[in-house]
Amino acid sequence: MLEKIKKYNSIMSLDSLFEQLKHPNPNLRQRARFEIVEQRDETTIPRLMANLEDEDMTYRRASVKTLGLIGFDAVPYLVDALVNNDNSTIRASCAKALAQVAVNYPDDPFPQEGLEGLKAGLSDENAVVHISSVMALGAIGVPALDILIEVVETTDNLAVGVAILNALGSIKDERSQEVLTKISNDESVDPYLKESAISALSRLEMVIKYSR
Repeated sequence: MLEKIKKYNSIMSLDSLFEQLKHPNPNLRQRARFEIVEQRDETTIPRLMANLEDEDMTYRRASVKTLGLIGFDAVPYLVDALVNNDNSTIRASCAKALAQVAVNYPDDPFPQEGLEGLKAGLSDENAVVHISSVMALGAIGVPALDILIEVVETTDNLAVGVAILNALGSIKDERSQEVLTKISNDESVDPYLKESAISALSRLEMVIKYSR
């Protein structure tokens, strides 16, 4: 990922690059993201974090993606806001940024601090926050399995349960298969949960089949 970033040489100031994150042209926004990471200083992460409550959705989403490009240095800031911020938009954006970190750095171990923060996000009262946290844990994959399995077996939140089952359907691991098979065969679970498990198990089996 760093190699991709280094190919963008910038003569623009950080202030100008932050303004470009609002640009309607997605190519210019993408370039600005890479250049911000290349030029970043001690103010960059706090500035991006402050953008997460901006009313401009384009700016907010671009800031989320930039934090994801920065990677693990941003994780402590994202976890703190995910767990402690009163603004649900900021909390959801933090979960989405953690997912971006996982996607951008798939070969590096995801920080335990990030995993624990996302686990806390699964209990968030806001639906967007807890679903975004599930999606982030799904993006992390196998390292997040213990958390996903623990929560799907104990949660009373049907939406969280269904989202986790869908996430398990893309994580190639025997434990995913075991949990999905168990719920698929359990006549006592909610019918929607059972149906979701059956669908996710079918998807997982296809993923495994075609990855051999």
